[in-house]
Amino acid sequence: MHPLVEPGPPLAAERVARFSRQLMLPGFGELAQRRLAAARVLVVGAGGLGSAVVPSLAGAGVGTIGIVDDDVVELSNLHRQTSHGVADLGRAKVDSLAETVAAIDPECRVVRHRRRLTAADIRDVLAGYDLVVDGSDNFPTRYLVNDAASLAGVPLVWGAILRFHGQVGTAWHAHGPGYRDLFPVPPSPDEVLSCEAGGVLPSLCTTVGGLMATEVVKLITGVGEPLIGRVTTVDALSGRSREIAYSAIADAPEITDLIDYEAFCGLRTAQQATDDAAPAPAPAVPAVTAAGLLERLRDGAAFTLLDVREPEEAERGRIRDSVLVPLAALAGGAGPTPGSGPVVVYCEHDLRSRRAARLLRDRGVTEVEYLAGGIAGFAAVAGELVQR
Repeated sequence: MHPLVEPGPPLAAERVARFSRQLMLPGFGELAQRRLAAARVLVVGAGGLGSAVVPSLAGAGVGTIGIVDDDVVELSNLHRQTSHGVADLGRAKVDSLAETVAAIDPECRVVRHRRRLTAADIRDVLAGYDLVVDGSDNFPTRYLVNDAASLAGVPLVWGAILRFHGQVGTAWHAHGPGYRDLFPVPPSPDEVLSCEAGGVLPSLCTTVGGLMATEVVKLITGVGEPLIGRVTTVDALSGRSREIAYSAIADAPEITDLIDYEAFCGLRTAQQATDDAAPAPAPAVPAVTAAGLLERLRDGAAFTLLDVREPEEAERGRIRDSVLVPLAALAGGAGPTPGSGPVVVYCEHDLRSRRAARLLRDRGVTEVEYLAGGIAGFAAVAGELVQR
């Protein structure tokens, strides 16, 4: 991968001394440091991930950092958003985080964007930046930032955290698949568990934020191999991480403009919710329990058992006689068609299978259910039917 940013002017003696420990890294040197100094990075979100990413970028020597956030610091933030302190309670997060940067490196320029990004303004905000980092906590913003980055032709580094788990990836449409290729269908609002409701391990913010900052440094300097077409997942409880590879959906609709992302993700404003003309939400896709599926299998009922995980996941174990069609392929048109009979969809737990079931229903497959608890729950009930 070629470096994203052209190098700035030679470093002053004080800057050489400041960055001496990374200048000596193999393949790095002063030229890479000058690229960092010339780089302009936009970070969306000043919360758990943003408060970890931004100080890391400032410490690494990124010359300009834009921060987008419309929130203020609350007491419940402090356990994980460690760039903010008690003295910052009630302050705008962009202001608190800008002061953190100034304490690390006064020469780092911080541009404060105190706002919530929308399709109407994101292009103006993104203009002038070399890449964007998405540390937001909601799906409308994630799809909005991905689409805007794609239209602007700039790389996107994204991360997500919840409870004990985290994910990190890089999307650069000129060089590989994007966020929509990995998550072609947004989850319905009733499936989304927020950090407020589900919790998050504070140290996970540091872990995932550090990985995101590393991706930014790699892209700017051309050092290493960015996570394009790959996602790194982190399980803090087991201490394990793994990589999931994915590809571009060949016939996916081209991103040509920005859309209404609240509507795309199934959210409605209060005005729309009370508007009699607003379309009624689609009925929830029904679920079958592990015990119910076991009963159908023992009775010899006729239906298609559809596994929407990735092939490497299926190799570790799959329910006997199931058909493997990864979610991305299903979104691209593969899999059962209307009139092919009842379908039961499953994945590791049930997040992807819910999305897949909604996708099939929208395609016209009327008899479709998802397996509640996924193969993990089914194995506890009928382990003998799980092939390994």
